[in-house]
Amino acid sequence: MDERTEFRLTEHKSIPWLGIVFGFLPMAPFVAGAVGAWLTHGLARAALLHLTIVWAAAILLFLGGVRRGLSFRTPGGPRAIQIVTMLGLFGLGLVALLMERVGLVVPALGADLIGFIALTVLDPLAAARQEAPLYFARLRPLQMPIAVASLLALLALVLFARA
Repeated sequence: MDERTEFRLTEHKSIPWLGIVFGFLPMAPFVAGAVGAWLTHGLARAALLHLTIVWAAAILLFLGGVRRGLSFRTPGGPRAIQIVTMLGLFGLGLVALLMERVGLVVPALGADLIGFIALTVLDPLAAARQEAPLYFARLRPLQMPIAVASLLALLALVLFARA
């Protein structure tokens, strides 16, 4: 049994304390941005919308890097799906930033949404395939819907609410 296999066998499925803190604390700006945007108008609303889109993109870029880092610890080496997922998350984050920068808010929100919906589905699968920590199977289905719901609320605001 090599070191990587031994490490995997001692890993727990329960979400560690730091996983809870660093998993849910970054979700607060999503909720604050969405609620704040719905409760404000004008420049304040535009600023909250902008900041939330940028925050979401930054998190996608970060999680793309996390996915790449996790590929280094995968038994047998990195797998193609890990590289594709990393590139997808990074690409969606970059597209969201660029679209938001040129004023294309709906496509920016769409790119962010696709990334977070994908994480909700893909990270539990990655945990089952030993490509991510086992606790991701429990964390991501609780964590990512917060971002998705917040981004959907912003999308609804942009599409249906009056400024």
